Amino acid sequence: MSLLVVGSVALDTIKTPFGRCREVLGGSATYFGVSASIFSPVKLVAVVGRDFPRQHISFLKKKRIDLTGLKFEKGKTFRWSGEYSWDLNDAKTLATHLNVFATFDPEVPLKYRDSKFLFLANIDPQIQEKVLKQIKSPKLVACDTMNYWITNKPKHLRKVLKKVDMFFLNESEARQLTNETNLIKACRKITKMGPKRIILKKGEHGVILFSNNSFFSIPAYLMESIFDPTGAGDTFAGGVMGYLAKCRKLNETNLRRAVVLGNIMATFAVEDFSLRRLGSIKKADVMHRFKRFKKQMHF
Repeated sequence: MSLLVVGSVALDTIKTPFGRCREVLGGSATYFGVSASIFSPVKLVAVVGRDFPRQHISFLKKKRIDLTGLKFEKGKTFRWSGEYSWDLNDAKTLATHLNVFATFDPEVPLKYRDSKFLFLANIDPQIQEKVLKQIKSPKLVACDTMNYWITNKPKHLRKVLKKVDMFFLNESEARQLTNETNLIKACRKITKMGPKRIILKKGEHGVILFSNNSFFSIPAYLMESIFDPTGAGDTFAGGVMGYLAKCRKLNETNLRRAVVLGNIMATFAVEDFSLRRLGSIKKADVMHRFKRFKKQMHF
């Protein structure tokens, strides 16, 4: 079924202990879209400046991503610069230049408005709410957030959560949102806000899915080489939503399989800067790693 993502497309400058890159393709909608496209075609709504490199447009189109909703505005593309220490779980932001993204006011194209699967990436909850009003009758709405929105726009975030079916966030954000240190209690509290399915991203410690008052917990895939963790969370969400969009039923079995596949997709994103590795893989690569992970988990 049709899958729509609304988020950012950016140019990133990143430094890790293993190297550095300058103004490479990034952004939440980009990582999500490339990941999801392994399983389903994707429609993308975002904004870039007129300085956005044309080779990135060609790359995204080759990945079955419909760019009708990508606006080109006068000005510069959103840019983010960050640095990781040996602890790759947290990035130190060195610079954020919103540029044209500062006035991002998404208008969903008419041919996108009947999309059945919608992912609202980590953007202002007021913008998320505006997008929701433009979609006719989605089958599944999922969203992401961050500590900044929890702190600065809690009322708007809660309004969005009332209309969301699935909520992606990390464990520190869950604790901040609910004032609960225990993640089980935090998940139950979040479901009372609206979403009935919670996906807690725990980085190198794996993922927790809370659905139908039950928990499904998996570890992270064991990696020998982690080069750059930028975009791993969005890549994970793309894998989850991309797989669900191709499923006929949103049952517990498909939800759990989607979480595992999202977990696998994220491992490709961290193996190189930007989308160099993620953008080169095929579905066969994903399923090969999926089988290896299943073997690691079996007892």
